[in-house]
Amino acid sequence: MTQSNKALVIKVGGALLQCEMGMARLMDTAAKMLAAGQKLILVHGGGCLVDEQLSANGMKTEKLDGLRVTPAEQIPVIVGALAGTSNKVLQAAAIKAGVTSIGMSLGDGDMVTAQVKDERLGFVGEVAPKSSAYLDFILSQGWLPIVSSIAIDEAGQLLNVNADQAATVLAKLVDAKLVLLSDVSGVLDGKGQLILSLNRAQVDDLTHKGVIEKGMKVKVEAALDVAELMGQAVQVASWRSAEQLLALSNGESVGTQIQPH
Repeated sequence: MTQSNKALVIKVGGALLQCEMGMARLMDTAAKMLAAGQKLILVHGGGCLVDEQLSANGMKTEKLDGLRVTPAEQIPVIVGALAGTSNKVLQAAAIKAGVTSIGMSLGDGDMVTAQVKDERLGFVGEVAPKSSAYLDFILSQGWLPIVSSIAIDEAGQLLNVNADQAATVLAKLVDAKLVLLSDVSGVLDGKGQLILSLNRAQVDDLTHKGVIEKGMKVKVEAALDVAELMGQAVQVASWRSAEQLLALSNGESVGTQIQPH
């Protein structure tokens, strides 16, 4: 375990929710880390589940620059899939692993301020850190907050927030280290090989060449944002790999390190 008493924000992608073994392995890792005194915050998406629920309701999924377009009529379905089903499925996995958890969303405890990000995206939120009091209390109890990326603006409008960006904001809020876990082992080069370290110039170059695109582009940009703001590397890794999770629980580096400079 690292000697630093910094909390660790772990963001997991929606594909994890389709994989019972992946969830069990992640929660077992979380249980070990919590037992060793590591403070953890889990932030999740739920894209696959959202897509399923939308098509079940006869609605289409549209993306713009890797971000989900969220028209008003889709908000109830998206909120239900993310703040409802996805959140509770992860909470169930936590309880099964013996972890005490709090299922919540970005709308809880005055944690963030939220506003519409871009009119073209519909009800997609942009969030900023506000008050860490609620999270600090949960972490002080040794509990695991499991946070869905649904926010609420001052007018009471429900907003869908990209989960990588949500994790970024919570890492800033409590001055935590950030790990973005997905179903790939990190950022891969044009030949499918893992890139161990990247800075902004290298990211710009790979984005220009089309190697980093869509969802990974959003993820890497969120990681760069935190790395540069907090002056520390952000890890992009896989929940599919037991080795990566074990290394993570031992405080080692995993996946691709996104560097602050």
